[in-house]
Amino acid sequence: MSIKIFAKLAEIYSKDPGRMLLHTGTIGWILSCAAQTIAIATNDKIDKKQKAYLIPQEIFDGLVNIVSFYVLTKSFKDIFLKLVSTGKLANKSIMKFLQKNNLTNKIGKMDFNIEKLANYSEIEPEYRAFKDGVGVVSSTIGSIISCNIVTPILRNKLANAPSRVLREEMDKMDKEKQNPVQSYNSYRSPMASYMNHAGGMKI
Repeated sequence: MSIKIFAKLAEIYSKDPGRMLLHTGTIGWILSCAAQTIAIATNDKIDKKQKAYLIPQEIFDGLVNIVSFYVLTKSFKDIFLKLVSTGKLANKSIMKFLQKNNLTNKIGKMDFNIEKLANYSEIEPEYRAFKDGVGVVSSTIGSIISCNIVTPILRNKLANAPSRVLREEMDKMDKEKQNPVQSYNSYRSPMASYMNHAGGMKI
C-alpha cells in the first residue's frame, strides 16, 4: 500500500472512526468466508460429493454473515449518530451550547442538525469528539449483537434452506443411481406405460 493511499485512508477514517470498524469488520467476514470456501475446495480428503454440498453451504453462510453484519452494524451506528446530530444524545458541553442559543425546543426533531448551525464552529471540537466516540461505541455494540445473536439466527433460517434443497436433490440422485430401472420407469410417460401393458394383452 502506497503512502498516499495510507494517508488518504487515515484522513477519511479519522473523521469517522466508527465507519472504520464497520468496514474492517465487513472485510474480515469476506476474507473469512473466502478462506473457508477455498480450504474446502482444495482439501483432497473431502470427496467430490461432500464438496458439492459443503461449498454452497459455506458460500450461503458467508453471504448471510456479511450482509447481516454490515446492515445491522451500519443501522445501529446511523441511528445513534442521528441522535447526536439532533441533540437528543448530547454531553454537557453540547447541551450548554443548545441552551445558550435557545435551541432546546428543537432537540430531537428530524430536520434539526447541529452541524448545519451558523455558529457550529463554537462547539465543533467538543461535538466532533463526542460524535466520534458515539460512532465507535455504537458500531461495536451493533457488531456484537450482529455476530452473537442476529447472524446465527438468520444463518440457521436462511442459509440452511438452499443447502437442504441441494442435499435432498443429491440424495435423490444417489437413489436413482442405485436403482436405475425404477428411476427409468418413474420418468416414463403414462402412454408408454399403457402401451407396454397393452402389448402383453391376449385377444
